[in-house]
Amino acid sequence: MNPPLLAFNEKGIYCEAADTYLDPWKPVNKAIISHGHADHSRWGHKKYITHHSNVPIIKHRLGEIEVSGKAWNETFTINGVKFSLHPAGHIIGSSQIRVEYKGEVWVFTGDYKDEPDGVAVPYEPIKCHTFITECTFGLPAFKWQPQAEVFTEINKWWQQNKEDGRTSVIFGYSLGKAQRLLRHLDTSIGKIYTHGAIENMTDVVRPLAEMPKTTRISRDTKKDEFKGNIVVAPPSAHGSPWIKKMVPYVTASASGWMTFRGARRRRAIDRGFVLSDHCDWQGLLKSIEATDAEKVICTHGYTDIFSRYLRELGYDARTEDTQYEGETGEEESKKRKRNLNVLSLHLQSGCK
Repeated sequence: MNPPLLAFNEKGIYCEAADTYLDPWKPVNKAIISHGHADHSRWGHKKYITHHSNVPIIKHRLGEIEVSGKAWNETFTINGVKFSLHPAGHIIGSSQIRVEYKGEVWVFTGDYKDEPDGVAVPYEPIKCHTFITECTFGLPAFKWQPQAEVFTEINKWWQQNKEDGRTSVIFGYSLGKAQRLLRHLDTSIGKIYTHGAIENMTDVVRPLAEMPKTTRISRDTKKDEFKGNIVVAPPSAHGSPWIKKMVPYVTASASGWMTFRGARRRRAIDRGFVLSDHCDWQGLLKSIEATDAEKVICTHGYTDIFSRYLRELGYDARTEDTQYEGETGEEESKKRKRNLNVLSLHLQSGCK
C-alpha cells in the first residue's frame, strides 16, 4: 500500500515523494509556506517557497532567509510532484497549497477566509480528493456579519467617541487584522495613529495593498494629539504603560472571539467587534463542499466536533494534531477548552 501523499509527523506536514514540508513547525531542508503568521512561517528552514507577496512579509519577520516566490496558479515540480499556490483570502499573501502526484490531488489550506475583505486576494475553492482544513471557528455558534456592517459599526463607534472627546483605541493583530482595519476606517472622521508594531508591518505591505495615511506613535507624539482620533494597536499593548498616553480613551477589540460575551469582559475591553480572518461555521462547510473532496483532515480549532459533524454528512473526515494556533492566543485556547462541552450542544440541537 502506497503511503499517503501528505503525512503528519513531528516536524510538520510532509510530502515524502518530494521530500518537502508544508508549513513545518521544526527546521527542515525545504518548506512551502502558506502565509506569514508566526505559527505557519517559522525560522530555521534551509529553503523557503511561498507566494511572491508573502516574500517581503516573511523576510521582515525572519530576517535573511533563502526564499523563492511563486505566482498564483504557477505549477512548480519537485521530484515529479506538482505544487501550486492558490489564494486563501486569509491575509495578504496567504495561499492554499495544491499538491498533485500520480493523479491524486490534495489541498492544504493553511488558514483561509471565504469573505472577500478588500485587502487579501479572495479565496478560490480548488477541486481535490483530500482537503486539509483548519476549523478555528468550527462551531455553529460562530456566524459572521457581513464585513460592511461591521465596519459601519466600528466607524460609528469612532464618531461617537470623537463627539464625547475621547480617543478610540482598537486592537488587532499586527499582520492581517490591522491592515484590514486600516483599509476600512473612515478617515473623514479623523486621523489614524498606529503602534510601532502595526506601522512596521504596514510599511512592508503598502506596496501590496491600498492603505490610508497613518501616523506612527513615538515618544514625541503629544498627548493632546490623540483626542477624537483613532489608534490601531496590537492586543499586547492593552494594559501597558504605552496606552496611558491616550487618556481619556475607549477600547475595542476586533476578533472572531468577540462572539463570546465573556471574552470582552476577560480582556477588560469596552467594546467588541466580531471580525475574523477565518471562516465561520457555514463558511467552512460551503468551502469544503465546493472542493468535491471525499476526504477531509481537520487541523487546528474545534477539530473533534467539526470532524464528527463532517462524518455525519458523509465525508471521510478525521483530525490531525499540529502546532498551528489559528486566531488563538493562550487566553482563547483556555477559553475554548472551557466552553467546548457547552457549545458542542449546538450539534445536538439541530444546528446543522
